[in-house]
Amino acid sequence: MSIKIRKANADDSAFLAQMILQSCRAGKKEGIYDLIFNEDSDEALLIKLEKLTKVNTKNHCHYNNFLIAELDGENVGTLCSYEPRIATKEVFIESLKESGCADDIAETLEVIYECDFNLNKRTLMFDYMEEVDGFIDVGVLKALMQKSLLTARLKGYRIAQTIIETGSLESKLLYEKLGFAQVDEKECELYREKFGRTGLTLLAIEF
Repeated sequence: MSIKIRKANADDSAFLAQMILQSCRAGKKEGIYDLIFNEDSDEALLIKLEKLTKVNTKNHCHYNNFLIAELDGENVGTLCSYEPRIATKEVFIESLKESGCADDIAETLEVIYECDFNLNKRTLMFDYMEEVDGFIDVGVLKALMQKSLLTARLKGYRIAQTIIETGSLESKLLYEKLGFAQVDEKECELYREKFGRTGLTLLAIEF
């Protein structure tokens, strides 16, 4: 079995929505998109997320930012990479409004922006590194990361970062296995109240 890595396209939006939802919940009952879209069912939430990956405003969730791993013709994993100087907070808010959120969505987002890190705008960010259940430990995430880092190096990047929930030991161990190290951590009371996690942790890798 060989893993094929390819760029995502608009036809992958339904799969990307599933992986984004899986990533944001990270073992919790609810994640940030449950809070943002406030839908009564996963089906309705996935429709909103699918739309978010295809809106005109190219936020960090846009399909153009994703790589997809395929195994025997089946989608088995994703990895998103984006430039924080382009995919800004303002861009994200605008894209959420395009996806059907109310004009006051910025207030809802304070739960994550309270934990904001002062990111280097010339650093590449990774997010939504996920694999489908049943394909763990077959090299899916390693293949996605290798391809992403190769592409990033060709673009002139030398440092990549990712943000995970503090206390998410599985995610932390996974990134550390891929060469990332912790560089910062923030405790946020509002985040703890909403999601039961103490805050967010910033990891980085030099390549």
